Amino acid sequence: MLRSHLSRAQTGWFPNGTLHAQDLRMKRRRLIHNLTSSNDQRRELRGNLTPAEAFLWKHLKSSQLDGKKFRRQHSIGPYTVDFFCAECRLAVELDGAGHMTEFGAEADAERSEFLKRFNLTVIRFENKWVFENTEAVLEEIRRSLKRLSGTTPSAPS
Repeated sequence: MLRSHLSRAQTGWFPNGTLHAQDLRMKRRRLIHNLTSSNDQRRELRGNLTPAEAFLWKHLKSSQLDGKKFRRQHSIGPYTVDFFCAECRLAVELDGAGHMTEFGAEADAERSEFLKRFNLTVIRFENKWVFENTEAVLEEIRRSLKRLSGTTPSAPS
């Protein structure tokens, strides 16, 4: 029987005292992913994408990239990542001028460390690179998806 620091209500304990491992994983995932408290912030961010985010989203939405579903402005704990593929546990971040400062770099490192603790992979691209080297950005995302899922990515369309 699995034991946890979570209450019985949080873990999905059944009347006979057993715990289903999948139910526990789902409950724990809900404790950090897309918290209700961040709904308004995520909605606002989705409605006000940066030009680079909007441009990249056109290539990621509707499972266009190797059939992988991406979410935009997905919160994980106290952070909101630009794009997230839950299947591969991959976060894609686009960095503008604010990330190029000493404070921005420190904040990014802290965020990446937090996400790594949950076994998530973070890849980052500069906003201008998305426009200037779109195919290279998409290829790097494909390589990460392949590495994380153990499958061969499809050829670019």
